[in-house]
Parts: sequence; C-alpha cells; structure tokens
Amino acid sequence: METKQPLTSSLALNRILVPVDFSGFSSKAVRYAVRFAEQFGATLYLLYVLERSSFITGTDGVVITLPEGQMMNTTKTKLAAFAAEEIKEPVPVHTEVRIGRPYEEVINLAREMQVDLIIIATHGYTGLKHVFLGSTAELVVRHAPCPVLVVREKEHEFIAE
Repeated sequence: METKQPLTSSLALNRILVPVDFSGFSSKAVRYAVRFAEQFGATLYLLYVLERSSFITGTDGVVITLPEGQMMNTTKTKLAAFAAEEIKEPVPVHTEVRIGRPYEEVINLAREMQVDLIIIATHGYTGLKHVFLGSTAELVVRHAPCPVLVVREKEHEFIAE
C-alpha cells in the first residue's frame, strides 16, 4: 500500500501574489494568502495598482490632477499600513505599487517574480455592473502564468481563524 505524502511536501509554493484594493474583499484574500504562506513557508507579495484615472479628482466640475509621485508615495504608505494591519503572522511580505491597468500589472509582476500562486478577491458583480466595471479577477484567471485562487465574499470559508 502506498503512503500518501503530506501536501506541503509535494507542492512548492515559494511566492504568492495578492492584488489588493484596500477593501474587505482583498482583506479576505490576504487572510487566505497568509495561511498558505504559513503552511508552505512562502513569501507574500501584496500589489496595489494605481489606474491613471485615479490621478484626477474633482468636485463641482473642477478637475484637479494629482502629481504621480505624490500618489505613489501616499499609496505606498497606505499599502504598508494595510499590510501591517492585516498580517500579524511572521511571514515574509513585500509590497509593490504600480501604475497601469490592474490585471496587466498583476500578470506582469507574476511573471517577473515567477509567482507560484495568485490569490485574488472578486467583488462578484453581475449584470450591468460587471459589464461596465469588468472583472480584474476574470482577466487574471485567463492570462495568469500560474494557478489562481479566486476568493469570493460570500462563500464557504476553508481557513480557520
């Protein structure tokens, strides 16, 4: 009779990428990623992508363009605080802020870092909201160079708190 090896000895997960948007949805994805990182001794990469449209703000018809450097610095600080708040466990974490289309930057970083797994949250929009907002998670699943775990807000949890 063949003896089964524990899952952690037959899989190699060294680098896990978690795209975040500072929402409760991405917090849940981070919780999943932390558990995987603990089990496999993996390093987490948290990625936030600034879209060019986020440099433009305005009220009452007045448009203000924020400097790219200012947005990057503010977002890097916010991402570091998010990581510190969400990840209490002693796992290696790197944070990265990029500018571009979210799904493209997720795929780019996954390739550059030779990521073994992407864990991404989905908002689960349907109908017109899905058509207009698109689905970053869906595009990542289609184009990722590695397996992708999609975490939904209202699903059965398989991680222990």
